[in-house]
Amino acid sequence: MKKITYLILFFIALFQYNLNAQVVSKPEKIIEKQKKVIIIYGSPDCHYCISAKNILIEKNIDFIFCDIDTDKQALNEMLTKLKRANISTNNLGIPVIDKYGEIFSNNFNFDDFLKKLIQ
Repeated sequence: MKKITYLILFFIALFQYNLNAQVVSKPEKIIEKQKKVIIIYGSPDCHYCISAKNILIEKNIDFIFCDIDTDKQALNEMLTKLKRANISTNNLGIPVIDKYGEIFSNNFNFDDFLKKLIQ
């Protein structure tokens, strides 16, 4: 009887270990990694978008550029983020920036926009 009890306890402990070993990572860590990159939503033909990309390259700041002209998913993602941030899409200027979760667009003085981008 003792051998069966020990055997059952052994398998329970082994099963618990296997369940815990299968946990990949916590969602907070994935979200935290995603927030470390600036996302630029814009057009490759837009001179403001090109200037924003160039300033980030000069400052060695990691970013992802999403072409909203050709990537419909990126366009929808940008519009969703603007809606969540309560930013109107009427007279919206590009580029739209997602800087670590803070959403803003080029609707004011471009020099101020660039300063906000690299702060």
